[in-house]
Amino acid sequence: MFEKVLIALDFSPYSQKILDHISEIPGIQEVILLHVVNDTQPARVELTDGHLHIEDPKILLKEKKEYLLHLGLKVRISADVIVSAITQGAVSHAILGVAETENVSLIVIGARGINPIQELLLGSVSSSVIRYAKTNVLLLHFSPGPDTPGTSPGSSRQKLFSKVLAPTDFSKPAGDVLALVKTIPGINEVILLHVVNRAESQSQIDVSVNEAQSRLLNIKKECMGAGVDVKLHVRVGDPTEMILSVAEEEDASLIAMSAYGTDWVRDFLLGSTTFTVVRRSKRPVLIIRTGQET
Repeated sequence: MFEKVLIALDFSPYSQKILDHISEIPGIQEVILLHVVNDTQPARVELTDGHLHIEDPKILLKEKKEYLLHLGLKVRISADVIVSAITQGAVSHAILGVAETENVSLIVIGARGINPIQELLLGSVSSSVIRYAKTNVLLLHFSPGPDTPGTSPGSSRQKLFSKVLAPTDFSKPAGDVLALVKTIPGINEVILLHVVNRAESQSQIDVSVNEAQSRLLNIKKECMGAGVDVKLHVRVGDPTEMILSVAEEEDASLIAMSAYGTDWVRDFLLGSTTFTVVRRSKRPVLIIRTGQET
């Protein structure tokens, strides 16, 4: 499933939160830790409580490695990736390069970077990785809460894959996502969502809603046959707004979508909807690539 995972770290507070959830990724066997090093500033210097504090990326990566080893995971460090300028394009290019060279099955990145104003990872780095990666990408968002970096995975309110929202446009790629989701162990519930967003009259909306409900019921029967509990939603309106609304309403632990498809699923990755969903979502988002776009 997701045997070989690349984790891009920037040593922000999000980094530890990412590591706290890594053991929840189904099928994970090997972890590659990556930090993109700026050759002009190989160590980060901060002034904390009046004291000069220097963070060496290689030392920090070794600390993170030890943390994951204690979880029983096989870990390798990739800290020798150098870019001459720490630009967003260079960071995403480095991440994608390592992912392709190592042939990973999943890239994990955080939704926020070191600088909360620039939101480096939430900007063009994440969007570039999502657009151009040749493998699956898990973008982790964390809602503000009492948990702090360094807490154990068990302290989280929900496991990553416990309650999965899977929007569908009934395309083959969306079906491939559901086929994968059905095989993931540990899922308590799958929430299927279809959004009707094209109709010229109320009668057309009614017909589309009824058709969608019928198709979702058929999918539900298949999922329940595989032992997965399913809840159905058909909404009318803007797909992005509906995805975010249902995710909050159902308290989804993860939003799973295909990288390919038609209509709004395609727009999700390639258009402005990507930035809206990624920036506004309070939930982790998993972009799945299960085949070639048609």
